[in-house]
Amino acid sequence: MSTAGNNLSIVKGSTTIKSKEDTEVGIVWAEWNEEVTGKLRDGAINTLLNHGVKRENINIKAVPGTFELVAAAKWMAEYSTVDAVICIGVVIQGDTRHFDFICGPVAQGLINLNIEFEIPFIFGVLTTNDLQQAIDRAGGKHGNKGDEAAITALKMIALQEELLDEDLGFDEDELDED
Repeated sequence: MSTAGNNLSIVKGSTTIKSKEDTEVGIVWAEWNEEVTGKLRDGAINTLLNHGVKRENINIKAVPGTFELVAAAKWMAEYSTVDAVICIGVVIQGDTRHFDFICGPVAQGLINLNIEFEIPFIFGVLTTNDLQQAIDRAGGKHGNKGDEAAITALKMIALQEELLDEDLGFDEDELDED
């Protein structure tokens, strides 16, 4: 996760992030606060392209707001062949409890999708105290959380492929006998 002063666009870690030729990634993004979410979306798209994902293999869908990301992500997993779904939104703390009612349920919804489906769902949702913090994380002084979400998707796809390719030392037919 991000900490104060970190640039979210700097890639860290040793996990492979080069995509395979046929990698398909879905992006669902919230139109609410589009001045922020549009930059996050564009950052994710550019990062995917820069790491070898073909433009025609990036499936992008808009939803009205952050709350709707979970349903759209589920539908994308059910009705397409994506290897991961990046969910992009922003919820800015305000004077009402709206923030509390959106952030937790969206995070829990994406956790549930990660458990239910065999692909990763990436939490690319900014939860900030004010608009300036959101701008700073959408291409501003802290980089672009959309870049980070795309890198996370590629790393998770690579991890899943690595685990699927590992020889576990037994014949799969032996599993079916139990």
